[in-house]
Amino acid sequence: MSGLEFDAGRHRYLLDGERVPGVTTIIGKGLPKPGLPYWSARVVAQAAVDEVEGLAARVEREGGVPVVTDLRRRPWRARDKAAVRGTDVHALAEQVVHGREVEVPGRLASFVQAYVDLVDDLELEPVLTEARLANRASWYAGTCDLVATIGDDLWLLDLKTSKSVHGSFALQTAAYATAEFFVDTDGTEQPMPHIDRMGVIHITPDGARLHEFPSISDAWGAFVAVKAVADLIPTIDSWDMK
Repeated sequence: MSGLEFDAGRHRYLLDGERVPGVTTIIGKGLPKPGLPYWSARVVAQAAVDEVEGLAARVEREGGVPVVTDLRRRPWRARDKAAVRGTDVHALAEQVVHGREVEVPGRLASFVQAYVDLVDDLELEPVLTEARLANRASWYAGTCDLVATIGDDLWLLDLKTSKSVHGSFALQTAAYATAEFFVDTDGTEQPMPHIDRMGVIHITPDGARLHEFPSISDAWGAFVAVKAVADLIPTIDSWDMK
């Protein structure tokens, strides 16, 4: 049996009984996102403009504090709504890539059809889907969306429903591609196969596209650097003046 466990309730990994950071958590801690504050401000500003009359009435009725609190939470609500959509698309994609019939909600039909069309066009054959994996030497874990053959190459692919494809996604796929092992359906650790190429399948209502990242080794080097920063965050935070 594998020493890798996943606590879905707390969304965290344990490896050999110890907590191990997830790949996306590492990248989130160690890589700055300068565009995030601007996006959050835009979400709040748009809500204020769209709901100006209703918000003014609420201020008169409830006072300013609850209205400000509500507006302040809008970016998190938008993020969570997008995350739910992404999770739902991932779950359906895992089924359809194996040729299984699924019931697709109307709100997701265009996403799923776009993915099916691309899978057919690429003649993509799945090898692993939603595979838990880890690297003991570098101390991280994660779940990769898809390992598949396209032509003669073995690809590690991440599915994204975001508005755009970011370079930071390459760090995520490189970390998965460089994992030491994955956990098979019997719960046994298996050596991670050699990955030839990696990329993102970007799924939108208007279609799906395969975006290849140019270098696994370069992206792996960047991930190692980002992880070094993320690992230092607790030490840096300990220097706060109380």
